[in-house]
Amino acid sequence: MRFSGRGCTVDAGILQSKSRSFLSAAIRVVIVAAALLCISSSGFAFTQVFQQSYPLPSGGRFALANVNGSVQVEGWERDEVEVRAVKTTEGDDGDLNSVRIEVESARDGVAVHTRYPQDEGVPVFVDYQIRVPYRVLLSDIATVNGSVSIRGVEGSGELHSVNGNVDVTDSAGRFSAHTTNGNVHLELSRLEDGAPMVLETINGSVLLGLPANAHGDIRARSLNGELNSDLPRIVRGSYEGRGFHGTLGSGGGAITLRTVNGGIRILLERPGV
Repeated sequence: MRFSGRGCTVDAGILQSKSRSFLSAAIRVVIVAAALLCISSSGFAFTQVFQQSYPLPSGGRFALANVNGSVQVEGWERDEVEVRAVKTTEGDDGDLNSVRIEVESARDGVAVHTRYPQDEGVPVFVDYQIRVPYRVLLSDIATVNGSVSIRGVEGSGELHSVNGNVDVTDSAGRFSAHTTNGNVHLELSRLEDGAPMVLETINGSVLLGLPANAHGDIRARSLNGELNSDLPRIVRGSYEGRGFHGTLGSGGGAITLRTVNGGIRILLERPGV
């Protein structure tokens, strides 16, 4: 007896037993198990994991470029970067090898690149989980289709997505965040003075949570959305339609918040949302 289904085959001839009833029962059990295995394998996703660590001193630079997949960056106490990339496909498992993870490691910086085959689309997603020193310069963290999430770091950074959210939580410093289709959410325990900071999206909301002692020059505008702020320490400023500009505390580095289709919220301390 032979059972075939979606590439799976069971040959009853390999089962030998003196008892005909036992043989018959065993064959039925094997056939059922084989059928379940074949059914469960449909839609199976193949995965491949890349994981390496690279030295990086506190305050060093880190950059990452991705295409399809999320990027999560979290601070830790070690002077090194841990890169974990999970490649996934529901197509041919050979596609996994066609997408390469390239890492450039120097004395004061680490850069990660996701390399897809040129002029050839492959259905491979790469999700990154990165650990960096608490104090770090995120010189450019970018993906196209996926979210960018930063947690527990102190420093500055440029964060980009096209189709995905950008989130910064439990962090301190000064970050700019850009996306097209997604929300921008920054929650800072300390806001440093410095270069202009821009939080922007087209189709999504912008939320900025600041500490009570924050200083800065704020400009916010939403074309098709509400503007809400609970910053009582703004000493100069004005509302113009769906826009606002003013000085927070003693002023400082410029902070720009803008969206086309979505609301803007500026909150003190922890937003809690």
